[in-house]
Amino acid sequence: MKIILAYSGGLDTSVIIPWLKENYENPEIICVAGNVGQDAEIDGLEERAKKTGASKLYIEDIQDEFVNDFIFPSLKAGAKYEGYLLGTSFARPPIAKRIVEIARKEGAEYICHGCTGKGNDQVRFELTIKALAPDLKIIAPWRVWDIKSREQEIEYAESHNVPIKINRETNYSKDMNLWHLSHEGLDLEDPANEPLYNKEGFLELGVSPEHAPDKPEYVTIGFEKGIPVSLNGVKKDGVSLIKELNVIGGRNGVGLYDVVENRLVGMKSRGVYETPGGTILYQAHEVLETLCLDKETSHFKEIAAQKYGELTYNGQWYSPLRSALDAFVDDTQQTVTGEVKLKLYKGNIINAGVTSPYSLYSETIASFGDDGGAYNQADAGGFINLFGLSIKVKALQSLAVGGTK
Repeated sequence: MKIILAYSGGLDTSVIIPWLKENYENPEIICVAGNVGQDAEIDGLEERAKKTGASKLYIEDIQDEFVNDFIFPSLKAGAKYEGYLLGTSFARPPIAKRIVEIARKEGAEYICHGCTGKGNDQVRFELTIKALAPDLKIIAPWRVWDIKSREQEIEYAESHNVPIKINRETNYSKDMNLWHLSHEGLDLEDPANEPLYNKEGFLELGVSPEHAPDKPEYVTIGFEKGIPVSLNGVKKDGVSLIKELNVIGGRNGVGLYDVVENRLVGMKSRGVYETPGGTILYQAHEVLETLCLDKETSHFKEIAAQKYGELTYNGQWYSPLRSALDAFVDDTQQTVTGEVKLKLYKGNIINAGVTSPYSLYSETIASFGDDGGAYNQADAGGFINLFGLSIKVKALQSLAVGGTK
């Protein structure tokens, strides 16, 4: 039997290989690693996979697809989940999609993943597989094996001579991709503990705000139809733009987010996220939309953005509703073109100017001075009378019956 394993080389997927060998009859284990920007973690991956018992490893560079088909649609939608910018959430569907493609190529019947039975990622992987290959069978070791903790995993790895990069003292659960780095576990499991931002090795994409430069740094981001296309006047592809913004944002202490979030499976979980470039892009996009979207569209889009974020977080990327929301979002972005200037200073992102050829802002109308007849202030009286009519009628009725309200 052939089993395709979603492989990262981390603790979970490393111990899964010998576990599969022990629990399935003569399995051929083919590993697939989807490169979504965790470049350093790819080094030595093939040797590690084969040494642990895999027959081969596919390393698939899907960064462009990740950015253009998953990150940018979410950015255009303004999608978030409880303030979280979806770094792990929208990275899982493209990885699972490529794993399905490899499973078809290899003629495999099984796909295995290392997601914990307490987390959201199991849902994201499996719903994508169900949407794209409902006939394939799924193996989820965390839901059936006797291992109950990461401590026991380390013991299992050591007893089976599985090479791992972590130890008991630095055993944070981390997920890295082009968009972000997440941290969970250890001292972070107690919400009363402040994250160890200043501890060497904790932050990997940047510095804490107090260690950022004392001088602000400006960035200018250009958008075309809601998609970022340039940085400081230079055209950039999506992957390069995000990587450069990660460096700029990171050195200025931007993009740290500490949250106790509501997981799909029902529990609360504490996580710390580093999203320097993504945080800058989200704010720039939101600023540009204030100039280019009318009031009703803007307000309704906030509702759609929340739903888009929930669908993505909950693993429902390949759902009819998420696809339908894309159609709405794409229509709203037809005029979201222009440039946004931001000032970065010690973890803060400060608006520093925005321009667009599709701006709906009229200085003539908004000015307190002469508006040239575009807005007649005398009209406001009639508007207020009509707009407040129901309030006035209710008040008159209360007075008529001796009330005060």
